[in-house]
This record gives sequence, C-alpha cells and structure tokens, in this order.
Amino acid sequence: MSAITEIYRHAVLTGTATFEIEPPDEADMLRRWRAISDGGHSYLVGELQGTIVGYAYAGPYRLRPAYRWSVEDSIYVHPQMHRRGIGRILLERLIADSEARGFRQVIAVIGDSQQVASIEVHRLAGFRLIGTFEAVGFKFGRWLDTVLMQRSLGPGAAVAP
Repeated sequence: MSAITEIYRHAVLTGTATFEIEPPDEADMLRRWRAISDGGHSYLVGELQGTIVGYAYAGPYRLRPAYRWSVEDSIYVHPQMHRRGIGRILLERLIADSEARGFRQVIAVIGDSQQVASIEVHRLAGFRLIGTFEAVGFKFGRWLDTVLMQRSLGPGAAVAP
C-alpha cells in the first residue's frame, strides 16, 4: 500500500488527474482499497520486475441503488512509467474484470480536459465521449474541466441485469 500511496501522492501534488488537494496517507488509502474490494469491485496493481508501477480500480459510479450496475474507473501510473502502455493494460484488465462481475457500464471521469493521454487510452479501449463539465474544479491557480467518457460492458443496456 505504501507504493500505491506514493503514486497517488505524486498525482495529487503535481497533476490534475485528481482534484484532491491534500494527498491521503497510507491508512486512508488502505481504507479506500477495502471499501472498493469489500464492495465487490476490482482493484488491480501493476507490477514490473517486482516493482509496483501503477494501480487501477472500478468503484461505484454513484451510491444510490439504481446505479449499482455502473462503475467508475480510476487509473494511476508511476510518473517514471508513463507512456509505456501500463495504463492501457490496467484499463483493459479492469474492463474485463468489471464485465465478469456483471457490471454493465463503466464511466471515466477524467480530471482536466488537458489529460490527453488519459482521454486517448480510454478512446482506444472503446469509450466514447459523453461530454465535458467546464471549469468545475480549481487547482494550481486555474479552472479545470472534467471529461466524461463511457463504455458498455457485456450486453450493456440491451437487456435487464
């Protein structure tokens, strides 16, 4: 959990993929992992030659019962491992795991419309652009957009769950 905490800490302190301002500590990250795992959702860790290089999870999109068939994905890669396909591999596995668990939609809520790499990796994984919330976050002295993308899983909305 310490490696995951450090990856996320870097994302919070230097990037706009997350709108958190203060990085959570390891105990909080452990609580978050437990909530995802105990809720029947996927939480993946990418490892390369014994080193954790990234992580991804599919948590509840929203907590109200009608949303229970939809998940929201999150992917974070160690800054020294960007642009090596790790995010794509984690996303593909997350999609497969979520589909196997019976979920029907996966939603990407991408912090900052300038996260071009994240938008592209989602597009390549079959996500379509749903829309952009403009200037909904403020971090590092500037307004940030949120990009929404979506991908159906399994039969999607063609049949009832």
